[in-house]
Amino acid sequence: MNNDVNSSMSLLSRIHSDAADFLTQRLAEKGLPHFASSHGFILFQLSLQDSLPMKDLAQRINRDKSTTTVLVRKLEQEGFIKSESSPEDARSKLISLTAKGRKYNEITAELSGELLKTFYKGFSEDEQQQVCGFLARIADNFEK
Repeated sequence: MNNDVNSSMSLLSRIHSDAADFLTQRLAEKGLPHFASSHGFILFQLSLQDSLPMKDLAQRINRDKSTTTVLVRKLEQEGFIKSESSPEDARSKLISLTAKGRKYNEITAELSGELLKTFYKGFSEDEQQQVCGFLARIADNFEK
């Protein structure tokens, strides 16, 4: 295998595209909308905690507050989340999942399992750990 930069970047791009296509197809089969990855990440973050202030949600998804507001607005319009004024500070909005959002997260958790099974097909447990470690190191290189 050619280990030059173009080959590695091309493979990463192809894997990203194939994984997105996989999820889009599975979501369509279940009659669910396909959101941008940022929308999915918001829904996932809200599954970890009952509600989050907009500011905290923006930090967790690594987006600025104005971008997060636009993303949240779309999810709210689709009925996946709700936004309410904070009891402590009426200027602050608390974002939480609706029943529809929780159901969506249950289904996407199943699909994520299918995706990982496909991703690591033919890999031993040790190889899976190595791949994850290498990818984490690459991600860290961009954080510095």
